[in-house]
Amino acid sequence: MPFARPTLTELIKRVTSDIASRLVSQAGSVLRRSLIGILGRVYAGAVHLLYGYLDWIARQAIPDTAESEYLERWAAIWKITRRPATFAVGPVEVTANAPITLLAGTMFQRQDGAQYASLVDVDLVAGTNAVDLLAVEPGAAANTPAGISLTLLSPVAGVQSTATILGDGIRSGTDVEDDASLCERLLARIQQPPQGGAVSDYVAWAKEVPGVTRVWVYPMQMGPGTVTVMFTTDDDPISPIPDAATVAEVQAHIDEERPVTATVYVVAPVGDPLNFTIKLSPNTASVRAAVTAELSDLLLREAEPGGTILISHIREAVSIAAGEVDNQVIAPAADVVSPQGHMSLMGTITFQSLQEGSDGAFGR
Repeated sequence: MPFARPTLTELIKRVTSDIASRLVSQAGSVLRRSLIGILGRVYAGAVHLLYGYLDWIARQAIPDTAESEYLERWAAIWKITRRPATFAVGPVEVTANAPITLLAGTMFQRQDGAQYASLVDVDLVAGTNAVDLLAVEPGAAANTPAGISLTLLSPVAGVQSTATILGDGIRSGTDVEDDASLCERLLARIQQPPQGGAVSDYVAWAKEVPGVTRVWVYPMQMGPGTVTVMFTTDDDPISPIPDAATVAEVQAHIDEERPVTATVYVVAPVGDPLNFTIKLSPNTASVRAAVTAELSDLLLREAEPGGTILISHIREAVSIAAGEVDNQVIAPAADVVSPQGHMSLMGTITFQSLQEGSDGAFGR
């Protein structure tokens, strides 16, 4: 039978009654502001704190309820460490008026104050040049999509002060792994111990790399003795499809862990934006936001390379959105089946009033 922790009110009544029962001369009910009542509240408050501390200690004694420091200590027993924050990196387009060397460590700044430094000395030519930057501070906040402008923190003679982010943007910056993710990896390690190259082993190895969230493993897809690993970086605000640098990092890490006889191919899935057209009632901003959140959560749970998003699940996601009264999913009109190596990503949502015409579009 589980132990029921008494409430503060129950403890006050118990302590007060216990004191009163031991005073022979005490008769009648205890007044609220009597000495007995005051002592009862003081002692009950102290005991209530002790109960709370013991309850907290009990949670730390079990891996799946432990918090922060104690969760890390549990994880360390199975040689699992919290993934650290990583630095965002990516190219920018710098325009020079004449040939000049841009020194390593040249600082650029985003409008909100986030700073980036050039990685190496770059010999600029007159015109546009690509320069690789590294965020000064680690974390996902430094990730910035392509097209955003950065400004030189200090003027450089012969170089225009504004640079534009290129390619896939400045990305791959991740925050320190949170407790929920660390606990998930710890429980997976306990429940699925290493087996020298089982599917669960490849999933665990991939998730040891910062930023990796979902992993799929396909044995012998490229022939006997081969293993194909696909993964996503769902916490990346730019795209859940990993960039080449992250793919190479996961490949290198798995190569250190894999069985010597296995040939492993780590690849990024191809993202196919899934666009929606939905008639909604009421067609308000709050309901549209709730529908968008539910559809995003659906894709996070069910989208996978070569997988299927059931139309019934799409309709269900729209129907359970907070504030929704009625809806009609116009597009897609049937189950969404992804080709091998492709997976559905959140595209554009076009909302229409159920009684009226189109009201607008929202998308990631």
